[in-house]
Amino acid sequence: MSSQCYMTNERASVLEQMADVAEAALLHEAMGKRGAMSSGINPAYPGAKICGFALPIQCPPGDNLMLHQALSVAEPGDVLVATVGGYREAGIWGEIATVAAIERGVRGFITDGSVRDIGPISALGFPVFSAGLSIIGTTKRQIGTLGEPIVFANQRVSAGDVIVADVDGVVVVPQNEIDATIQQAREIQKREAHIIERLRQGELTIDLLNLREALPIAEAR
Repeated sequence: MSSQCYMTNERASVLEQMADVAEAALLHEAMGKRGAMSSGINPAYPGAKICGFALPIQCPPGDNLMLHQALSVAEPGDVLVATVGGYREAGIWGEIATVAAIERGVRGFITDGSVRDIGPISALGFPVFSAGLSIIGTTKRQIGTLGEPIVFANQRVSAGDVIVADVDGVVVVPQNEIDATIQQAREIQKREAHIIERLRQGELTIDLLNLREALPIAEAR
């Protein structure tokens, strides 16, 4: 039986609250345009989405030993976030790791390196985001770090931060900002819903967003 059934109540509650606002762009705006990973981290297949708690990993380039250690200690709700320093000439994650992750209740995998076995991973429905694809295998000999903060795609990632990834990109919500970010995201959703309704009634974005003063356009002709 998958260990997804045994997520702690506290972690499950956070992810439940996050569910309604789990959009990368929305959370980026809610944090004052912060938290966005660089644009080179993309879904490995269409429709992949992630929402979970970061478990940061540092792997030496071309070696995935630390990923297997991470899979031995990961908790349900975790997202494995692995830096290889941007090295993309080896697929550090594949089908075997994916099946292991699913059985541990892991919510997704993100790397600034490459992955492989995208067909089977897509069929399993496990979300993977990466900087590239590579069929080249890895070694399993070198020690890195597990659970310690890393710098990943221009963002600091610490254990327990919330990671949200979708077709728009990837965002990191620091653990001590989760509640405030959820609240602010809900407020943005309300404002945007109001704007959309007024647009459908015929109003203009230039008025709804108070942009006329920013444009040197002569009104009278």
